[in-house]
Amino acid sequence: MHPIFRDATLFRDGGSGSPRLTEGYITDMTTTKPSAPHQILDPSLLGRPVHLLHLFAAQLRDDLSQAMRLVMNRRYWGGFQVEDVECSRTDSADEAGRWLTYDAPSGVIGFSLERKVLLSVLNFRYGRNKSDATGAVDAAAVRVTATEERLAVVLGQQLAATLAARIALNLPGGADAVKAPGAAADFKTAIGSPPLKGGWLVCVTLTDIDSGSPGKFWFALDKQLMAAVLSGLLRGRAQAKKPSRGLGPLAQRLQVALNGRLITKEVPLGSLFDLQVGDIIPISLHRADVLLEESRLFTAAVSEHKGKLCLTSFEDAE
Repeated sequence: MHPIFRDATLFRDGGSGSPRLTEGYITDMTTTKPSAPHQILDPSLLGRPVHLLHLFAAQLRDDLSQAMRLVMNRRYWGGFQVEDVECSRTDSADEAGRWLTYDAPSGVIGFSLERKVLLSVLNFRYGRNKSDATGAVDAAAVRVTATEERLAVVLGQQLAATLAARIALNLPGGADAVKAPGAAADFKTAIGSPPLKGGWLVCVTLTDIDSGSPGKFWFALDKQLMAAVLSGLLRGRAQAKKPSRGLGPLAQRLQVALNGRLITKEVPLGSLFDLQVGDIIPISLHRADVLLEESRLFTAAVSEHKGKLCLTSFEDAE
């Protein structure tokens, strides 16, 4: 608070040199607020579609959800569902957790998984007791085993393969380069180091369906992979802006299959059983019904044209 004094008289008290107010009044009270921190621009990102990363995150979320529902992955991830995917820069050079690296076709993917999520996957894969089916796993009370470490490598291979496939799909000709899900084992694994400050992280948030406990795992993207992600977003933006040529109105491009029911005849069951070869069933041809699947949309008149029966004079069915 900084008071502003008008018409004030000051004098010095002895030799202290400190001024004292003897006369005057306060005309205004102002508050100085600290200025908001300025955002530092990264020159390497100028002109690049960083603001569209949420689109890539949504695509990856759908891909991960689909991959976890596959038969080969359901035995591991059947108890989880993907809640959110977020892309961000690392704020510090020290990210907690154990990191693995995988050599993808277009770069190096770092992977880290919360240990409580890994233990929950172990419980789901190898069976859990009913008593702890609804409780969160206490990671501090469980010692690290070789099985746990091997499972972390396998899960990282599967998830990294899904991420690499999504990046490739967004690039020109990427659909032909995407490998089958079984090729996840081709990713070479090594013990990695935490991502450096300023690197790119993809954070995936999961929820344990039984306990409702949230968990996370992370991908770290190197410069080459991040460039591929942004290039894919640029390609998608260019395709969205490209004018469509040769496309008519939606009413002309939208095609549906309609079925014409020319006549229906109700016959008593007894009369049906009494029919003999050569018997004639009298009918009268009125307006036909036009069906979309089993829904009656129109009625139409039946006419003949060049030896073919045609429907004409369509009217909306009541």
